[in-house]
Amino acid sequence: MRNEEIKVSIIMPVYNVEKYVGRAIESIQNQTLKEFEFLIVDDGTPDRSGKICDRYAKQDSRLKVIHKENGGAPSARNAAIDIAKGEFLYFMDSDDWVEPTMLQDMYDFAKKNHSQMVIAGFYIDTYYSDEKYVTSDYRVPTSVVYQSQSEFRKNAYKLFDRNLLYTPWNKLIERAYIMEHEIRFPNTFWDDFPFNLYVVRDIERVSVMKQQYYHFIRARAESETAAYRDNMYEKREEEHQWMVDLYKYWQIRDSRSLEMIARRYIERFVGCIENLTNPKCTLTYKEKCATIKKMLKNRWVVWSLKRARPKSKYMKLMLLPIRWKNIWLILLEAKCISFVKSRNVKLFALLKAGR
Repeated sequence: MRNEEIKVSIIMPVYNVEKYVGRAIESIQNQTLKEFEFLIVDDGTPDRSGKICDRYAKQDSRLKVIHKENGGAPSARNAAIDIAKGEFLYFMDSDDWVEPTMLQDMYDFAKKNHSQMVIAGFYIDTYYSDEKYVTSDYRVPTSVVYQSQSEFRKNAYKLFDRNLLYTPWNKLIERAYIMEHEIRFPNTFWDDFPFNLYVVRDIERVSVMKQQYYHFIRARAESETAAYRDNMYEKREEEHQWMVDLYKYWQIRDSRSLEMIARRYIERFVGCIENLTNPKCTLTYKEKCATIKKMLKNRWVVWSLKRARPKSKYMKLMLLPIRWKNIWLILLEAKCISFVKSRNVKLFALLKAGR
């Protein structure tokens, strides 16, 4: 296939996914759109994932496997961006899978509407046993084409609210736009979010599809209990500042956008408190109390509590101990969340999706 015939470059980093990567590759091979290149980056994986990818590549010339030393998902994706030839870029995780018409539908929608970026709905399939799982839908009511940059910016809060702007794998992005603005994945934990903020910062032509194609697999029950990070609070603060900076750059200060930012902050603040009661947290009870007391003094907490309008009754209840600044109740609530998170993955997934 000549370079000019490649419509989409699919980029997928691979690391320790030998149980899943075959399904991911086959879901791309089964796409109704055939004019693609599939850039698979073996990021120094210690398992058989790289060899599995090589075996598929020998049978399909559209697949190219790049073997490199381990440097993390950002470096793997960036290595593929640098050599991609497609008109559009699509980013995929190697333990997920996609519906067969995804690329064709998104490509056609992009061309029809002269879009620099197409956003689609997706599923999160949370497995609570080997075969049983609960699906959370992330969709939009109707497809929409934003006619101008300002229209997209004014309505971006709706997309953030539906979790449609946080991940790269529900988007088709024009490669020329990525190259012109020199956008790459930053070398940081949770690199998806800043990458997407870079993308939307100056984008002009955006369209959204109501269809859902991508299946994000939360197939490892232990991943919910292994999520403890001693720097989670600092990381969430950094992310919040990125969001604030974006809206300052956009000069968007309407009440609905500010409410979304406030609600987003306070929901993640609850997650940071729960992080302290994770079984892997080694802080003493006294140290946890001192940490929470310090966190409550953050000016963004007061700002967010004044503006946030939680959508569910249980989220409103969860915010009460924070409003009261009752550290004992806050810790008790966090322990309850940790208990549900570790003992009932199904319930936790339902509550998280409905918050």
